[in-house]
Amino acid sequence: MIKNLRILILMGIILLNTPVFAQTLSGVVTDAGKPLPGASVRASPSNVGASTDSLGHYMLSLKPGTYKIFFSEIGFDPQTIDIQLAAGESRTLNVALKASSSALNEVVVVGSRGGGRSRLLSPVPVDIISVNSVSDNTAKPDLMSQLNQNVPSFNYNKQSGADGADAIDYASLRGLGFDQTLVLINGVRRHQSAYVDPGESARGRGQSGTDLNAIPEAAIDHVEILRDGASAQYGSDAIAGVINIVLRKNVNLFTLNAGFSGYDDQKYNTLSYPDPKAYYTSKKFDGQTFTLGGDYGFSIGKDGGFFNIGGNFEDAGKTFRMSPYEPVSRERRAYGDGSVESGGAMYNMEIPLKGTNTSFYSFGGYNYKYSEVYAYTRSWNYMGLRVNPTKFPTDPQTGDLIFVPGVMQVDAPDGAPFDPNNVYYDPEEDVYIQDLSAAIGFKGKFNSGWSWNVSNNTGRNDFHYYGENTFNASTIYVPGQTIQTRFNDGGFNYLQNTTNADISKHFNKVAQGMELSFGGELRYERYQIYAGEPNSYNNGGATIPVKGSMGQDSSITKAPGSEGYPGYQPSDAHIADRGSEAVYAESAIDVTKQWLIDLAGRFENYDDFGAVTTGKFATLFKVSDNFNLRGSISSGFRAPSLQQQDFSNTNTTIGAGGVLEYQKTVPNYSGIARAAHIPNLTPETSVNYSLGFTWHPVNEITATVDAYQIDIKNRIVYSGVYGEGDPTFGDPSTPGTLNYELLANSVQEAAFFTNAVNTTNKGVDIVIDYRKRWANSHFNATLSGNIQEVDINKINVPAAFRGSAGDSAAFFSDREQYFMKYAAPKAKYNLNLEYGFDKWAFGTRFTYFGLVKELGFGEVSAPAGSADPYFPYVELDNGSGEVPEIFVFNPKITTDIYVSYKINKNISWDLGIDNLFNVHPDEDIVKGSSSPTSGDSSFGDSNSGGPFESVQMGFNGMRIFTKLKWTF
Repeated sequence: MIKNLRILILMGIILLNTPVFAQTLSGVVTDAGKPLPGASVRASPSNVGASTDSLGHYMLSLKPGTYKIFFSEIGFDPQTIDIQLAAGESRTLNVALKASSSALNEVVVVGSRGGGRSRLLSPVPVDIISVNSVSDNTAKPDLMSQLNQNVPSFNYNKQSGADGADAIDYASLRGLGFDQTLVLINGVRRHQSAYVDPGESARGRGQSGTDLNAIPEAAIDHVEILRDGASAQYGSDAIAGVINIVLRKNVNLFTLNAGFSGYDDQKYNTLSYPDPKAYYTSKKFDGQTFTLGGDYGFSIGKDGGFFNIGGNFEDAGKTFRMSPYEPVSRERRAYGDGSVESGGAMYNMEIPLKGTNTSFYSFGGYNYKYSEVYAYTRSWNYMGLRVNPTKFPTDPQTGDLIFVPGVMQVDAPDGAPFDPNNVYYDPEEDVYIQDLSAAIGFKGKFNSGWSWNVSNNTGRNDFHYYGENTFNASTIYVPGQTIQTRFNDGGFNYLQNTTNADISKHFNKVAQGMELSFGGELRYERYQIYAGEPNSYNNGGATIPVKGSMGQDSSITKAPGSEGYPGYQPSDAHIADRGSEAVYAESAIDVTKQWLIDLAGRFENYDDFGAVTTGKFATLFKVSDNFNLRGSISSGFRAPSLQQQDFSNTNTTIGAGGVLEYQKTVPNYSGIARAAHIPNLTPETSVNYSLGFTWHPVNEITATVDAYQIDIKNRIVYSGVYGEGDPTFGDPSTPGTLNYELLANSVQEAAFFTNAVNTTNKGVDIVIDYRKRWANSHFNATLSGNIQEVDINKINVPAAFRGSAGDSAAFFSDREQYFMKYAAPKAKYNLNLEYGFDKWAFGTRFTYFGLVKELGFGEVSAPAGSADPYFPYVELDNGSGEVPEIFVFNPKITTDIYVSYKINKNISWDLGIDNLFNVHPDEDIVKGSSSPTSGDSSFGDSNSGGPFESVQMGFNGMRIFTKLKWTF
């Protein structure tokens, strides 16, 4: 923290020595009488610029002179006003922008407001989120969490105990997958993360996605979220919608943000447990997070050119949680958020070429993230139920524990005799993520009126695992030799290069106006898995000696590979690539002054699976001056990612009788997959329907309501695990059978990525916005909500797994079905209220999280006569019978409060509390089945293994924050 304080002091010195001009131009930009956040204000020829804040305010510092002041916002008709500013003059200039009525359906065009958070004149629902308006008054330090509390149907949960998923931040729209939402930067496709979830987390199982938190928040002006299928315009992934992140263009304006936050959860913090040594602990005020962000831009030339760069740094501490109502956790003694250290910057630039109608532009950046998380607990002996000496270093002669201070923990009072039965440790998984991107392009306008844009964008993501404070227990211990506790586990990377060419023109004389656009795209992708060091996966040959009942000697095999996350083996290492080409056309026609029709079509061809054609029809009809009906129908698709097609991972376990077994995630190209009749992955295809209305009854109120249905076929999922020796898998001596391939590859258990499930997502999005301003006061109220439901219509089980009812049920089990059906709460509502006067603003947020359910792994067989004999069951502690293992997370409401104070025109201060009443999800336990020693109860049997699942508001509790913002 001393280092961070020095950074703040240094930045303060820089700011104090920054020259400012004495002349100021300030005012408010409005739309239909309401403040318009995120609007661009720029003075020419100086190119000094700014964006309006959440109240529509702006301020420019200028030299004396004559200027043209340009006011603009996407989707509004721009305005230009000539002014003359005398020496020492401070002037107020208020402007009202009017919504544009043309070209209303592309995200880069719909990214604006029509008097509220959603475009009222758009045929599809869109949210525009000004980063300034959502980041200042919350403890949440990251963009994903901030969007989660402001956007209908946007869902995000930080994972715990899910290996690589703990280190990555994915989000979803409308209860669909992370990879079914397309992300753009300045309208250009963003590359995905190299990480794909092989059934590790409770959210996004089998999916990849785009980590929005890898984009520095300080560099972002606003975020545009289209909540509708858009594959016909943008191609693969845009099934649920599109998120477009628009970077800042400010010049001659320096902003600096510094924040500090932490959790005050005295109920569930592990330090509050009667026996703190039973758990890993940190601080009473834990998860302490320091954030620093800055942005600055300068003009290039005298024709409106600019260069802007913004960057962020975050240092977040760990949290540790436990249940005060249950015995010591069996599975997770270090449950909570991992620590995160991240930093990065992005630039955005544009240079008009003198004497032409052409501009050169470029944007890109670099982000680094280091995350340290904990895996499941390894106990030498947990109450006789979990005996794991195979996962500890031991004496090769006696089998006694070799205690390693600093790694192993002892759950015993101070001064008590050493007992290995009290020893445990949680392996750490260190993840290093590097993200690099750069885009360049030219855009302009021909004399004939056609606008054109050509660009190339390259992005690369590298995801590298290390094991820390862990062991390869199979390494033979040599007295006096240091025991290895850190391992290079290998990892993977993903590269994407995209070239786009787009052209468009507005025709005033076609009907009441028509916008015609078309273009093409070339895309190249490359995915690589690289192996870890040999000790991260090797079997070192160590055993534990055992004296037999008749006095004979025997031994138990030790677990190979680094505990927590074994390294990728050379047999997993692989490089894959592919190319694709696409063309599209779109026409938006104002048939009459009341009726808009939008038509789009796209054709794509991929090297690996072939061609796909998609289309879209959208329309808006103005019933009256303040009430519009809108709707759309579209087809869409998502190409199987290289991550899903080519991911391979080999884990080793100790099976029955101490036999070493290999469990493998089998890549789609392997002989094992062919023998299992797992075909090459094909695209997920969708049909989207939406119908809604927008209403603007008075200047202060806007409302949008949109119902939707999304039918998806061939969703790609991560299958169940299948073991060698199943008699339905064919003769092991016959080439081509599944048993033969498993034996030939020394694999005892296998799982696959496969097209398997057809689903229907239905729901309603609601946004009601009220904004009132009078004198020096304002009152804002926004209610946004989503009600949704997911139905699984069909599970397509491959022929190889139809030989028995059990194999069929395991392919996409009841447990996996619940994960998919409850990928998001059944309902989520946000009510944001703010009252401000003079320099003060006071606000509160209420967030309602609806019902979520999950299933455990099941510890006992279903009772005889059960409708579903493969549904997971557990035994009641009183021995009265079996009950379904359903974890029910009932609806909850959280309350946030904040206060903002503008110290002067350059400095503002925010203070507040998120989750004021320290609300948590229900614990993941089945009532009446919580015995830690029976082995048949629900205790520790959830996906996380801890007291909570990563659902609803998260598990860390109340969070206190303060922030300072400087603008010069």
